Amino acid sequence: MIKTGSQHIETLKDGRQVYINGALVDDVTSHPAFCRSVASVGKLYDFQSARTNLDLMTYEIEGSGGERANRIWELPRSHTELVERRKALEAWTEIHGGFLGRAPDHVASCISGMYMGLPVFEQYDPARAAALADYYRYARDNELYLTYVIINPQADRSKGANEQSDPHLTAGVVDEDGEGLTIRGAKMLATGGIMANEVFVTCIQPLKEGEEPYAVSFVIPMNTKGLKILSRKSYEQNAPSVFDNPLASRYDENDAVLYFDDVKVPWDRVFINQDTAMCMRQFHATPAHVYQNYQAQIRLMVKMRFLMGIARMTAETNGVVGFPQVKEILGNLAAQSAMVDAMVHAMEIKGGMYGEYFVPDRHTLYAAQVLTQQLYPQVITALRELAGGGLIMLPSSVADFANPELKELIGKTQQSPTTSSEGRVKFFKLAWDAVGSEFASRHTQYEMFYAGANFVTKGHSFRSFDWDRCTHLVDQMLDSYSLEEQLSETKIAAE
Repeated sequence: MIKTGSQHIETLKDGRQVYINGALVDDVTSHPAFCRSVASVGKLYDFQSARTNLDLMTYEIEGSGGERANRIWELPRSHTELVERRKALEAWTEIHGGFLGRAPDHVASCISGMYMGLPVFEQYDPARAAALADYYRYARDNELYLTYVIINPQADRSKGANEQSDPHLTAGVVDEDGEGLTIRGAKMLATGGIMANEVFVTCIQPLKEGEEPYAVSFVIPMNTKGLKILSRKSYEQNAPSVFDNPLASRYDENDAVLYFDDVKVPWDRVFINQDTAMCMRQFHATPAHVYQNYQAQIRLMVKMRFLMGIARMTAETNGVVGFPQVKEILGNLAAQSAMVDAMVHAMEIKGGMYGEYFVPDRHTLYAAQVLTQQLYPQVITALRELAGGGLIMLPSSVADFANPELKELIGKTQQSPTTSSEGRVKFFKLAWDAVGSEFASRHTQYEMFYAGANFVTKGHSFRSFDWDRCTHLVDQMLDSYSLEEQLSETKIAAE
């Protein structure tokens, strides 16, 4: 049975230890810092479980006798199946406009990509491979929403995890027995963790000799004993009106630091145990890293369309859409949006087989990451230029409309050739929340760094590019003539 929104929300009432503003949260589904965003995630599951969307959003599990699962867990065996999965991810993303960066489809893509690379895990340790295979099926069949924490606390970044003043700052193994591992320390950044069922814990940063205790890979429920979830400031809680902050009030997926206070992880949830090389291989020797970031580019593609809508409606609302300089800005934005769209399709068309599975093209994915990291802040700046003071010259809150005198003044001062004064205010409140609010600023930071610093994505692009094909062309041209031939021709010409 496909999970509904109410069913997912019910799973979050599990006693997880979430802290915000100095206090322990009793129930994330009703707390003012999280409840609307939790409800927004519920709407994703309502959408996927609607009878009219079953073919779009789900697929039949092979050999299951007709059981179906969300396409986020699908393992495509052809270009056609990859495209069908992408259409489902697009449809889900359109519900939140791309503002849930760690929606359920992201980490599901990572785990699915790891499962595609199961032989890599079998070569490493058959028992850990079996744990991964069992977990993939369990998460798929129970429609789990996963987040992940794959980055170590920043602290002194000139030092390794084992060189910090506190060796237990970074989550690592402090004990191992027949039941499993005991983990102590912190990891970041559990985006979406408040609304997730479980968390995938590992390290994507390169680890060196001496850092083996931190080189683990495992999954645990968010309500595991000893797991403390330290929430950042809630933009939702500080945006009580949907009218004034339509995005922050409903799509603040939250970010959190996780602290593992001697958390016990059973062996059937452990995929890697203290192996620095394998921590890298789980991402880059399998399709995991490509598959999870392909999902991120699909999400960004939809988000760019949303921002293009903001751009066009800004120009129309201000009555400047016919200005040549505005058309120039809009034309450039349209080209940037089309580039993101084209690169997603190129990843698919240039994709190839990894064993029995069809996966997106690795270098096209990394090229897209490099370019879009730089692109997003440019788009935000262009939207600010289009809007000018319209983004900030707005009524203080929706309450101003309840005051007859203020409402009359709003009608006089908030005019537009295409909409009413109320419509103008409503639109620019949305535009501000997408472009200039604290929520929007967090999104700019997220889009610039969720895949790592720019030098990291450029490094992936460098390593995955087909340099030999390019240098072959240069060699071919160099081989088409020689010094001796040229000297001979020069001598003949001189005679």
